Amino acid sequence: MNELDTEQQAGVEALSRALRSRGWRLATAESCTGGLIAAACTSLAGSSDWFERGFVAYSNEAKTELLGVPEALIAQHGAVSEAVARAMAEGALQRSSAQRAVALTGIAGPGGATPDKPVGTVWLAVARPDGTTALLLHLAGDRAAVRHQTVTRALRALLASLRV
Repeated sequence: MNELDTEQQAGVEALSRALRSRGWRLATAESCTGGLIAAACTSLAGSSDWFERGFVAYSNEAKTELLGVPEALIAQHGAVSEAVARAMAEGALQRSSAQRAVALTGIAGPGGATPDKPVGTVWLAVARPDGTTALLLHLAGDRAAVRHQTVTRALRALLASLRV
């Protein structure tokens, strides 16, 4: 993904306005998207006013070391799980000065799938100081399509978290 599509560009701009109006900042914790959400956010000039930091925690070790996700949680539920996505988002929030954090962990493909977690399975979590929400996505397409759709859905989820 080199350029944002129209919906993603509009999402980043709306996110920027919503965060700036509150004086808030955003942190990202990305696994399957490998930093694409951070890249989308920082593609907007002036994003340093509201984008605080991004963690790319691709390996299980990185999830533990960078975000504080307990090894036992990964062992019990698997890296692609609601529990791990929530822990990643909460870890990003705790390790930053942000008021919102988004986390993604999933199987973009072409490998890595299991019968209960096919390619396109992505857990998305948004952490706020007052709680964390998580959403299971089942996305279609190849690796690039899954990652692209994940960025779009993450921007939507962040915007929804700011409307509450």
